[in-house]
Amino acid sequence: MGRLTGHPEPGETSGVTRKLDSAGAARLSGVVPPLRRGLLQIARASRRLPELPDAQIEVLRLLPAGVMRTPGELADVLRLSRPTISNLLRLMEEQGLVSRRVSDRNRRHIEVRSTDHALALLAQFDAASTEILASALAELAPSELEAIAGAVPALEQLRDHVVARARALPPVETDTSH
Repeated sequence: MGRLTGHPEPGETSGVTRKLDSAGAARLSGVVPPLRRGLLQIARASRRLPELPDAQIEVLRLLPAGVMRTPGELADVLRLSRPTISNLLRLMEEQGLVSRRVSDRNRRHIEVRSTDHALALLAQFDAASTEILASALAELAPSELEAIAGAVPALEQLRDHVVARARALPPVETDTSH
């Protein structure tokens, strides 16, 4: 153990296995989605925010202020078929969440951006989620807070690995046989 940190030195083990078995992976998989859903539900209720499906939130996260993307770019990043993203964007435009316009660079392309309304909604969701999470964290024991704080960098790396694997998948095929 490191004398000053109380944490294992590089190459040491702490008695805790460094390998997460399938049961541990299943536990983690069972924790993350309900945590995310719970935060969204409480945020919606506490701020009287509209229900935005995950797919819409993912689109908006890819369109921060000043960023425009084509529907094809959004489909590729989100791993959605072109018809699916087209329908999603049409609905989001009707709800005032995105705007679409002809590209200045290539008149054959459409560019999509988040509206100010959508950006304000996301900011409210984010602020409410942060407050809710901070309040819930305040109810935990110091040792639990330390464990969570220590896990955040590893969870960020895990997220990056999962996202990289998802992006490496072959393109989504659109079934045009109907």
